[in-house]
Amino acid sequence: MSAVSSREPQSSSETVNVSLGTAGLLGLQEVAQDALPTTAYLMVGGRCLRDCAFCAQARTSQARADALSRIVWPPHDLDLTITRLREAREAGRLRRCCLQVTTAPGYLAQAERVLRRIRQASDIPLSVSAHARSLQDVRRLLDAGADRLGLALDAATPEVALAAKGPGWAQALDLLESAARAYPGRVSTHLIAGLGEQEREMVRLFQRLAEQGITIGLFAFTPVPGTALERRQPPALASYRRLQAARHLIQLGLVRAADMRFGEDGAIAHLGGAPSALRQALADGQAFRTSGCPDCNRPYYNERPGGVMYNYPRPLHPAEIAEAIALALAAPARDVSQGERLG
Repeated sequence: MSAVSSREPQSSSETVNVSLGTAGLLGLQEVAQDALPTTAYLMVGGRCLRDCAFCAQARTSQARADALSRIVWPPHDLDLTITRLREAREAGRLRRCCLQVTTAPGYLAQAERVLRRIRQASDIPLSVSAHARSLQDVRRLLDAGADRLGLALDAATPEVALAAKGPGWAQALDLLESAARAYPGRVSTHLIAGLGEQEREMVRLFQRLAEQGITIGLFAFTPVPGTALERRQPPALASYRRLQAARHLIQLGLVRAADMRFGEDGAIAHLGGAPSALRQALADGQAFRTSGCPDCNRPYYNERPGGVMYNYPRPLHPAEIAEAIALALAAPARDVSQGERLG
């Protein structure tokens, strides 16, 4: 861990939660890592007023207070964190900073303040993921210094959202689309596979969002101890690989949802296009890496080191690419070769 120089600020009363991997990269604490983050991940807000069943920060969650997904986010001095962030950016060790904002009292004002302080100190590209209630909220966050805003849908359908998050999915989608029209190329969303949706429903949403220029970050449901869904299992890896491939192909405009076939259970039976063309489009392995804002890799957000890799935080090895493509292109175990197409 690098020593604190005389140029660094004295400890202030304000702190920010820093993901453990980011804290290690910034030299804020000793952390053993085999995959370094390319984006610095910070969190503000405190325990959330909302009650998403999968989230460690949910209102009724019993998870530890400094957790988000399966990652620990210990608090660190804000001034020192920003100083280290600027130094890491100047040294070429970081390419983006992402501020995660929980919906606690005064969260927008707090997010604005932290964004402005980072922007004053550094030219690092800034993303912010927060709950916005209106286009005015969107504008506030972008005006504070963010170049990209993430408005998380999480669930693929209103029915799945109602069970996992509560009401409001349709309104969230409407605001997401309105923000994309108002600020083209600057709006992202997060979707979680494995909350109870069918693959067909997720693919249909991929297409709708991609047509509006909305960047999609796809994640696998991760059970977190202390949350309402702590006993739910992650999605099957083969299902997730199919969805990763579908998202990648759709966002690149190489395939449309209408070109794909689905079985009676909604599973993807065929991704559309000739197998050779699909293999070529997936051959670089990019489909199976962490998706979302540019330079976001979120190491081990969905998985434990040494476990099943849902989102790779680094370029895949040739054998990993071959295995991922094989899973993505293989028909589900049930015979769905004559499955229906999306209209």
